[in-house]
Amino acid sequence: MKDALNWLERLGRKAAAGVAEFGFAATLFGQAVYWLVLGRWRRQPVRMPSVAAQAMDIGIAALPIITVLSTTIGLMLAIQGIYTLKTFGAESRVTLGVALSIVREFSPLITGILVAGRSGSALAARLGTMRINQEIDALSVMGINPVRFLVAPPLMAMMILMPLLTLWADLVGLFAAGLYIAIELQGSLAAYADEVVSILKLNDLLHGLAKAAIFGVLVTIVGVVNGASVSGGAEGVGRMTTRSVVHAISAIVITDMIFVFLVTR
Repeated sequence: MKDALNWLERLGRKAAAGVAEFGFAATLFGQAVYWLVLGRWRRQPVRMPSVAAQAMDIGIAALPIITVLSTTIGLMLAIQGIYTLKTFGAESRVTLGVALSIVREFSPLITGILVAGRSGSALAARLGTMRINQEIDALSVMGINPVRFLVAPPLMAMMILMPLLTLWADLVGLFAAGLYIAIELQGSLAAYADEVVSILKLNDLLHGLAKAAIFGVLVTIVGVVNGASVSGGAEGVGRMTTRSVVHAISAIVITDMIFVFLVTR
C-alpha cells in the first residue's frame, strides 16, 4: 500500500511539473509574440541584426544537410514506390504518391527534425550556459527584457526560415525522385514535371508550409524552455540539451499527426 501511495505521489508531482512547464512555454510564446508585434510601439523593437544572425544559422548553414537528406528521401520514395506498384502493374502512377508524400509530409517533417537536432539543441545549450553564468539575470538588472532579447529573434527567424527550408526540400526531393523515375520508367523529366504540376494543388503546398511554421515555433519554445530550466553546471547543460532534442522531435511528430487528422476531416 505504501509503495502504491509513493508511486501515485511521484506521478502527481511529475504531472504537476509537466503542467507547469507547459504553462511556462505558453507564457514565453505569448510574451515573444507581444514583443514582435508591439515592441516598436513600446520603443523596444526586436533587433533585426539578431533575427538575421539567427536566420543565417538556421537557414543558410542548414542547407547542405537538408539538401542531402531531401535527395535521399526523394530517391527512397521513388524506389520503394515503383517496387510496390509493380505488384499491381501500376508503376506509372508512382508520381502521384511521391509528389503528395514529399510535399505534404516528408519535407516538413524531415526539415523540422533536422532543425530541432541542429538549431534547437544549440539554442537550449546557449540559454543554459547563460543561465548558469547568470547572464539572463544580468539582462533583467540592466532593464533588458530577456524574452525580447533572447526568445523573440529566434522565434521570428524560425517562423520565416522553416517554410523556406521546407520549400527547398520540396524542390530537391521532387527533382531527385524525378531523375530516378525518368530513368527507371524510361520517361523524361519534362513529362514528370508536367505530371507533378497537374497533381499538386496550392492546398497541398500550403499544408506542408503551414506545418513547417508550426514546427519552427515548437522547436524554438522547447529549446528555450529547456535552456531556461538548466541547473547543475555543465552536466545540467548537456542533460537539458539532450532533453530539448527529444522533446522537440516528439512534439513535431505528435503535432504532425494531430494536424493531418484535423485537416483531412
